[in-house]
Amino acid sequence: MKMSGSRALIESLKKEGVKVIFGIPGGAIMPVYDVLYDEKEIRHILMRHEQCAAHAADGYARAVRGPGVCMATSGPGATNLVTGIANAYMDSSPVIAITGQVATHLIGRDAFQETDIIGITTPITKYNYQVRRVEDIPRIVKEAFYIASTGRPGPVLIDVPRDMQTSVADVDFNVKIDIRGYKPNIEPHPLQVKKAVDILVSSERPIILAGGGVHWSKAYGELLTLAELLMAPVATTFMGKGVIPENHPLALGCIGMHGRIEANKSIMAADAILAVGVRFSDRSTGKVDEFCHDAKIIHIDIDPSEIRKNVPVHLPIVADAKIALKAIIDEMIHRGFKREKSEWIKRIEMLKKECEDSEPSKEITAVNAIKLLRKVLPENAIVATEVGQNQMWASLHFRVLKTGTFISSGGLGTMGFGFPASLGAKVAMPDVPVVDIAGDGSFLMTEQDLATSVVEDIPVIVMILNNSSLGMVAQWQRFFFGRRYSHTDLKGVPDFAKLAEAFGARGVRVNSLNELEQVLREAVKSDVTVVIDVPIPREEDVLPIVPPGKSLKDMIC
Repeated sequence: MKMSGSRALIESLKKEGVKVIFGIPGGAIMPVYDVLYDEKEIRHILMRHEQCAAHAADGYARAVRGPGVCMATSGPGATNLVTGIANAYMDSSPVIAITGQVATHLIGRDAFQETDIIGITTPITKYNYQVRRVEDIPRIVKEAFYIASTGRPGPVLIDVPRDMQTSVADVDFNVKIDIRGYKPNIEPHPLQVKKAVDILVSSERPIILAGGGVHWSKAYGELLTLAELLMAPVATTFMGKGVIPENHPLALGCIGMHGRIEANKSIMAADAILAVGVRFSDRSTGKVDEFCHDAKIIHIDIDPSEIRKNVPVHLPIVADAKIALKAIIDEMIHRGFKREKSEWIKRIEMLKKECEDSEPSKEITAVNAIKLLRKVLPENAIVATEVGQNQMWASLHFRVLKTGTFISSGGLGTMGFGFPASLGAKVAMPDVPVVDIAGDGSFLMTEQDLATSVVEDIPVIVMILNNSSLGMVAQWQRFFFGRRYSHTDLKGVPDFAKLAEAFGARGVRVNSLNELEQVLREAVKSDVTVVIDVPIPREEDVLPIVPPGKSLKDMIC
């Protein structure tokens, strides 16, 4: 049928099941927004900054474990998406970014608000497209969603010149996907599965290291089943936090620079490691040359480029995590293997007991505030974080009790991510409480989208751990730069309670844990966003810490 490129784009998105778009209009994308004016099946949420649109789409994607969509105009609108796209790329999140572009005859002529967004985003997307024929729009959209959500997930950008939005052509939506050279391998090689089982059943001190790939493959049940068959403790990378309920007897918590003591000590003592969907990033391994070199490492990952990229492995398995874990379980059951409680597990239990968190004092600290938050929230609540000390305190002390309910920026470490991501997650899961654990520095980077939360009726809770500083940088300045606090003092500005009220949200500054508990309980039931300013000691540190360039054995506790 004949239709404009704008109509073809929106109809193509609907055929992919899109219900929500986070975006901001502008000149080069106005024809698409004109079509959206009458659209009833897709909700458009007007953000207040394009970076927030990308982060909200990312938060939405992580909450549903499927694609999230953001949209912006050309030039600065498109470039403002870049941080969010890079964040999604680093954390393997399937974000579809749609940008307007100047008309095709103006491309390359430095027209008003022209930017080569294809060139800019090539290194931070799985793929990107620029529409040159209206007839291609259904195919491009279908391929974009397929690429973003299959194999290792990741962002895809579609750039749509303005004349491609207004031109009319015959459009056929009956398109099939056949992308030459893109055939993600999801099935594990049977011989590699048998070899993996050989290593695991013969080991005395096995550990499972689970990463973000377990989330994206939704392999929660398989992970837990295998851990219990093998009687192997489960440590996670930061991106893997929440792949196993953290109150499970086999759960160790996160490893790494700010990993839990029991997790770091246990993985360094293991003789076999089954690593599932992990990148072995520097923040997880510490000094690579000293990371588990005495252990046999089995690495399962759907992305073959990750195998042996950072850490030598004994056995690679290129496959989808869920399918590979099921194959290993089936092989173990076929062999009749089920390990009883071992000396290794007894040793782990003793270590966990030694490292148990102390009972919270009555002092209002970051750690106590986070433990109180866990006490108040229901198990299915979604928690997002900003980046910095707040993020690492959450990693260490907020126990995830339901899989897939923890959202944070890992690879890129994007300050300002948590709040817009929490908005996206709330849109995806409107009946679930959503909380952004924030630092004052991070929250200030995207606080303008309080307007979005109020106007678009997206009530979330923001708990600001306020030490009036760029806390993580200040901590490093204390530890490694002789307490030379260079440009990290935020001077206690602004008054966050008044700021929230100015946007039409509720703002509260608390002065005790009792007051915080009362406000949190009210906030969970609130129909408007609640910003809670929690003053914490300026020099409260995140511990343990592994100094940069050191081994996990060199933790400062």
